Parts: sequence; C-alpha cells; structure tokens
Amino acid sequence: MQELTHYIGGEHVKGTSGRFADVYNPATGEVQAKVPLASTDEVAKAVEIAAKAQPAWAATNPQRRARVMMAFVGLLNRDMDKLAEALSSEHGKTLPDAKGDVQRGLEVVEYCIGAPELLKGEYTDSAGPGIDMYSMKQPLGVTAGITPFNFPAMIPMWMFAPALACGNSFILKPSERDPSVPLMLAELMEEAGLPKGVLQVVNGDKEAVDALLHHPVVQSIGFVGSTPIAEYIYGTGCANGKRVQCFGGAKNHMIIMPDADMDQAADALIGAGYGAAGERCMAISVAVPVGDETADRLIEKLVPRIEKLKVGPYTAGNDVDYGPVVTAAAKQNILGLIQSGVDQGAELVVDGRDFSLQGYEDGFFVGPHLFDRVTPDMDIYKKEIFGPVLSTVRAGSYEEAIQLAIDHEYGNGTAIFTRDGDAARDFANRINIGMVGINVPIPVPLAYHTFGGWKKSVFGDLNQHGPDAFKFYTRTKTVTSRWPSGIKEGGEFNFRAMD
Repeated sequence: MQELTHYIGGEHVKGTSGRFADVYNPATGEVQAKVPLASTDEVAKAVEIAAKAQPAWAATNPQRRARVMMAFVGLLNRDMDKLAEALSSEHGKTLPDAKGDVQRGLEVVEYCIGAPELLKGEYTDSAGPGIDMYSMKQPLGVTAGITPFNFPAMIPMWMFAPALACGNSFILKPSERDPSVPLMLAELMEEAGLPKGVLQVVNGDKEAVDALLHHPVVQSIGFVGSTPIAEYIYGTGCANGKRVQCFGGAKNHMIIMPDADMDQAADALIGAGYGAAGERCMAISVAVPVGDETADRLIEKLVPRIEKLKVGPYTAGNDVDYGPVVTAAAKQNILGLIQSGVDQGAELVVDGRDFSLQGYEDGFFVGPHLFDRVTPDMDIYKKEIFGPVLSTVRAGSYEEAIQLAIDHEYGNGTAIFTRDGDAARDFANRINIGMVGINVPIPVPLAYHTFGGWKKSVFGDLNQHGPDAFKFYTRTKTVTSRWPSGIKEGGEFNFRAMD
C-alpha cells in the first residue's frame, strides 16, 4: 500500500507522528493509500522553514513572481490528464469534472499573473510643502490554508496562488481524504520556479489545524468546509490575532417562475443538483417552482431525466454523469437524511435507495433522489445533504419563493429562471445571498471577480480570489516623505532592465 508524505522544504517528507488516515478508492471501497497526520511539532517545522524562505521571495519583484505563475499555468496544462486521474481516483469525480476542478483553479493562477498591476500602490505628489505620500501593498509573511475534499485542486489554488503572487509563503493543509493532487501541485510550483520552502503541504487532522491556528508566526488562515468548523476556525484564528476568511455550508435555492423555459430549467437542475454527486457547495439542492402548475410541469420534466442518469466509476467513460461520494460515512449520512425526509412526510418521487452497481457493490455510490412537497421544517430542507438529492419546495407566489431563500440560514448561492427581466432584476437586488444566477444554475464567478456567500456561509469580510484576494494577502503601508531641496551632480546614461 502506498504511504503518502508531507511536502516540506522542497522535499517529500515521511510523517513522524505515527498517525495515519486511510485514503479510499470511493468506487471500490478499498483503501489505496495512507496519509500521515502531522503532529504539532511537524507543523512547527514547516512554519519555521516557510518563515525563513519568505523574505527572499517577498523581495523578488512582482514581475518575476508573475513569471512563476505563468510557468505554473503551462505545467498545469501539460499535466492536466495526470492531475485529473489522481483526483478522480481519490475523490470519485468523473474525469471531465476532475479536469474542470483543475481548470477553475488554473484560471485563478492566470489572474495572478497580473500581480504587478494588482500590487500597485497610490501616490500623492505635494501633499504638503515639500511632502509626498505613497502607499505600498506588502505581504503578510507566513500564510496558511485549510481546504476541503470536494475540490482538491481548485480551492488550494484559489488560496495559494494569490498568496504567493503577493510575496507570502504558504502552508497548505488539504483534506486527508484526497491528498495526492495538492502534493502534485506543490511539486509543479517548484518546477515552475518557486523557491523551496515557499509552498509546503502538511497533511493532518484537527491537531494540525490547531497548530496552525495557534502558531504566532502564521499571519492568516483561509478555510473552506462546514459551517461549524468555519465558526471554530474563524473564532480561534481571530482570537489569536490572525487575518481569517472562512467559507461554510450552503443550501442553494433555484426559483422557477411560471414563464421559465421548463426544459432549460430542468436541464439546469439536473447538472446543478446531481453533478459531482451533489458534493459541491454551489450545488442546487432546493428547487422552488412558483405555483402548482409550474411544479407539476417541472416534476414531469425532471423525472425522466433523473431516471436516465448514468452513475458509475470514472473509469467507465466520459458519459458517466456522476460517481460515488467520497466515503462510506458520507454515504450513510446522505441515506439517513433521505430516510428522514420520508419519515417527515416528503414525497419521494425518484427513489435511489436501492441503487447498486454490479462489480462495485462495496463502492460509495448513492443513486439519484428527487423529493416533492418538501416543507421548511424538514431536515432535508434545513440541512446541507451534500449528496445527489434534490428537494422541491412548492411556493404559492414569487414573494413566498424569494422569502424562502431570504429566511434560510445559509446564503452561498441562488438562482432564478424566468423570461421576466423585471422579476430577475428585483430578485438580484433583494436577495440576501452572495452569488446570484439569472438563468444560470451555478453562479460561480470567474477568476477576476470574487467568490463568497453571505449569512452563515461565510465568516470574514473579504471574498476568495479576484481583487479581494490581493487585499486579504497584503497589508497597506503608507509613507509620508520630505526631502531637502538640492540637485545632485552626475547621471547614468544606460538603460537598466528590471531584474
């Protein structure tokens, strides 16, 4: 069995804590590797190395840091198939979905190539008699990120790419469920020209997380995961004087108006609800048709589409719609919530509980499910299921529909499908949710905008990637200067290139 490592100081380093976690093949249920879980001392060693490497990297001019990002993009494209294969084998995603995971991270790296422009400060000439003022955006120092299992390529790059472009060093604590791709990314960054020790990967569990939260040298923490852990990390990190941004759970509503193109809406719900087995924080898990007639037409369109979904391992080809969920525990949690929906009176229109795949009976596959007549008091409505389960909540009016999304504790993403521009504009203006789609089911912003929810989906005041990332990973220093008048003799006549 393969024994994975940490990546510290530019080398693969075996764990010394004696503690390991199993890494599964979700399609077969077999343990395919074990990953070391770092001790507090191992984390401290990584922080020490990062602190030593960071000043020289920060002193490297932004153009050269951007060139490393540019080279990294080329290497990501070169190794796209290899990265996707490793990702799919540990997470269970289909290969096209795994490549999309890498691609959306790559796009953030592309944005970071613009670091020289994004890091420019401000200047005021003659702010006073003989006085000039200017500001500088400077790196924080040692930064860290704790990333989830569902996007093992994209979310690490969302964090470490801007952090490194700003001149910080970065310690990545990825999910122990699918740790291979983060290790590969660290190798590729150094192949692209990043100095050793500037980006490190430390695998671990709560002990490693707490070590990062309490280490005085670590200046910032980024996190994506469940809301209870986001609250813990945010509170602990802030109490220790760190800059913290945490992104938590989601329950994303899609409102379907009576005038919507019902085929378009149904197709959107299939992809957004069941893609990646529903293991996306931006998955649509609640469909809200306005009016019983709209609901009946929607259900009629959804059922045959859901029944035709192809569920299988990534090795079965690119026509597989989704694969297994990540662990046996995740599968049992999903099935438990499905049973609660049945027990609490929801109508299970498509029942995938008996789904079994020949030859993969021990895999973590969950069949597709569709509930109708779900009400806001049910657990399947209140909780994030994170599985291939779509709940339909019928609304009597547009006002009732929008209020459902407004009242829910989560505020990550939402969407409305309609041909009415007035309704769409009203929805976008009134909704208290961070990312809004208008006839777009998963409104994840592109890399040059920012990603972030509202309410209990986020803790902190800055979003991920885009301009906010360069604010999060820098501090502003303002300089006021006065120089005595006088002209110096002599000059230089040759043009010197930037080094």
